[in-house]
Amino acid sequence: MSYTVSQIAKELSGEVVGDGDLVLAGIAPADSAKGGDLTFADQESYLAAALAGEASAILVPAALAPGTEGRGKTLIRVKDARIAVARALALFFPPPAYPPGVAPGVFFDTTSEIDPSAHVGPHCVIGAGVRIGARAVLMGGNHIGAGSRIGDDTVLHPNVVVYPGSRIGNRVAIHAGTAIGSDGYGYVLDQGKHRKVPQIGTIVIEDDVEIGANAALDRGALGATVIGQGTKIDNLVHLAHNVVVGKHCLLLGQVGIAGSTKMGDYVVIASQSGISGHLKIGNQALVGAKSGVMRDIPDGGRVLGHPAVSDIQAKRQWVATAQLPETVRRVKALEKRVGEGDSPAGE
Repeated sequence: MSYTVSQIAKELSGEVVGDGDLVLAGIAPADSAKGGDLTFADQESYLAAALAGEASAILVPAALAPGTEGRGKTLIRVKDARIAVARALALFFPPPAYPPGVAPGVFFDTTSEIDPSAHVGPHCVIGAGVRIGARAVLMGGNHIGAGSRIGDDTVLHPNVVVYPGSRIGNRVAIHAGTAIGSDGYGYVLDQGKHRKVPQIGTIVIEDDVEIGANAALDRGALGATVIGQGTKIDNLVHLAHNVVVGKHCLLLGQVGIAGSTKMGDYVVIASQSGISGHLKIGNQALVGAKSGVMRDIPDGGRVLGHPAVSDIQAKRQWVATAQLPETVRRVKALEKRVGEGDSPAGE
């Protein structure tokens, strides 16, 4: 799709500096952009590369590009270039449209309710009492367990499995291979054998959540596992039974959260971190990559390390660890001198 610079600027609430009638047909990084492309720059070095490149127009923060007029490029000045480029990408590359209807060969129980505007792709199985909302998309190979609810405009990519009784809100996107509502990991030792504790709860995914590929989100043991509105979950994340994730949280790749931990809103957990069970993670907390969280984190807390401690303490420990080889060398030298009868005084 093609748009004039003025049309794009209007969509982005930006200001045009240059030729507003210039037609743009795509978006590309500065080093690979061609004539007719839009690029962006949010730092001085990126701006220099964009001005030297072939892109016809540049998205820039208003504060970054004073005095660049007349250098052969049309500018679109915006408040935040990264937000603007995300919106521009959605403009140039809208999500594909799926025709309404049910593909031949789909199995669906007669008690299920599929909105006429929904798209159900090939090889899907729809269980008893399932409800699928308006304009929802099941791309193919999806198994939807009995009694589940899938909201309006929700998209399930191929081979997503939704276990019985799951509740998925509106405008949710779930990527390929993810399992929603699988059994939580619950066992008790009974006469020398591990007896499974039946997992009879459910999972609730609120509106505007996105879940990456090959994630596993367990149902509650008795109550519900809950994923709050607007939360974004990366690939290969595991959430155990009865975990509660607040609104607008970010969970990066390979994060694992043990059972019954409760998170506030706007929490960020970086990649490969593990969170122990039955903890409370406060609003706007930040967990650094590869951390092992064993204690509660207060609102606004920032932790790193394994076991995780405050980011300031963790950085001090790292500095001290880096000094250990020199410290060991000095201690050995002192021990040698003491052993030879010399006094370490004056060191």
